[in-house]
Amino acid sequence: MTDKEKENKEVCLHAECIDKIYPGTKALDNVSFDVLKGKVNVLIGENGAGKSTLMKIIAGIEQPSSGTISMDGKEVFLRDTTEARKHGIGIIHQELSLFPNLNVYQNIFMAREKTKGKVTLDNKTHIDLTNKILEKLEFPLDTGTLIGDLRVGQQQMIEIARNLIQDDLKILIMDEPTSSLSQQEVEVLFKLMRELTASGISIVYISHRLEEIMKIGDHVTILRDGRYVAEADVKDIDVPWIVQKMVGEGKSYPRRERNIDWDKCETVLQVNNLSLPKSGGGFLLDNVSFELKKGEILGIYGLMGAGRTEIFECIMGLRPEHTGTIMLEGETLSVKSISEQIDKGFAIVPEDRQQEGIVQTMNIAKNISLSSLKNYGKRLFLDSKKENQAIDEEIKDIHIKVANKNLPILSLSGGNQQKVVIGKGILTNPRILLLDEPSRGIDIGAKTEVFDIINQYAERGLSIIVISSELKEIIAIADRIMVLSNGIKTGELTGDEIKEEHLVLASYKGHHGH
Repeated sequence: MTDKEKENKEVCLHAECIDKIYPGTKALDNVSFDVLKGKVNVLIGENGAGKSTLMKIIAGIEQPSSGTISMDGKEVFLRDTTEARKHGIGIIHQELSLFPNLNVYQNIFMAREKTKGKVTLDNKTHIDLTNKILEKLEFPLDTGTLIGDLRVGQQQMIEIARNLIQDDLKILIMDEPTSSLSQQEVEVLFKLMRELTASGISIVYISHRLEEIMKIGDHVTILRDGRYVAEADVKDIDVPWIVQKMVGEGKSYPRRERNIDWDKCETVLQVNNLSLPKSGGGFLLDNVSFELKKGEILGIYGLMGAGRTEIFECIMGLRPEHTGTIMLEGETLSVKSISEQIDKGFAIVPEDRQQEGIVQTMNIAKNISLSSLKNYGKRLFLDSKKENQAIDEEIKDIHIKVANKNLPILSLSGGNQQKVVIGKGILTNPRILLLDEPSRGIDIGAKTEVFDIINQYAERGLSIIVISSELKEIIAIADRIMVLSNGIKTGELTGDEIKEEHLVLASYKGHHGH
């Protein structure tokens, strides 16, 4: 924007040269950002571009490593959310921060209760004001309902209502507010956003849905890898412009060259018409079909909520309510439990390694041999010599940097913990390895190593499915990529078709008329 254009637009908050450094990564690198008054200020970027970090800083949840924030020309220090709220800044989180065991009005007035006298809560006022705000949201609901009994979309509306109760609201930050809303709820939300901006409130809006941005946004700022890339008024741009700025020019990991005619290879896994119903109606997965060849690395790409992890959960027996068929080497499986699936040759490396991948109280060695213990049985006891030999080979095989395998697992870096989880899966000697975001939260050096490991095992004939939200990574590693959007398969790319813009466009396909 030229200075002249900027003068015509009133800036209500200005972030100047913000850096945010976490151990091992720079989440924001010298980012300056203006919030224009009475506008919907959209922030876009791929996963990990730094959008949420920047918002958390403006909302007082995080503090910048360096840089300043000013409002109305005066520098402000947003030490915490209370401080930010005093300056009229509210945030609606993508991860809901409600109390499931409290009811609607208690949640809305949490930490801003009205009292009669000094001590008594004025619940009548709470209920009246809650009804008013719900009416405004065209969202009639019994204010005494427990939050835990509401659908996710309804909870999202309560999260929005909580922020609107603030009288002196100036800036409302919305991080992916529509990801769990129905089309009708989205329409109401947009109408409300227009009313808010008309009354002079500024909205900062993060969304992955490009059509949505074009519809509701006034001004767009794009971040990439923690840096500011570009900004423009929505009326002056189109979707291809956004995609091109988001992904940047020809940057990518080295692609691996494996010239294999996959059509001639044997099919190990065939999944037909996999569907998974949602609890409130509709589908998390809607008739998804695909196959996996021996020694192939199949990538699954999509945005949050596209249904990627659910595919793994169905295959591993964690979603008994799914329909469709899963065939392993030509034989139809009745998928009952995860231990049965491990016996049949499936191994999974879950996305959340802290919660699901490692046992934090066990040492490194035990974490590696955990899933394959039955191989080392000697009647009732473990043959620890055999177990240790297998562990040592695995540590060597996947280069886990470990001084002593009897150290606690949490003493390892994230990248090495991730290798332990992969090692654990591989020791069960699987035919099919499922990797959910295998490089999430590890630094670039460890990523390259994890990819090398994945490649090595594919070369040895292991068939692998990798879920990743990082475009460059999935392009570098996969032989073929299936794209999901809102539970629907919207594309399958091979060879030269595998390009960033093709993947991005396919991942937004299912969002039309959503």
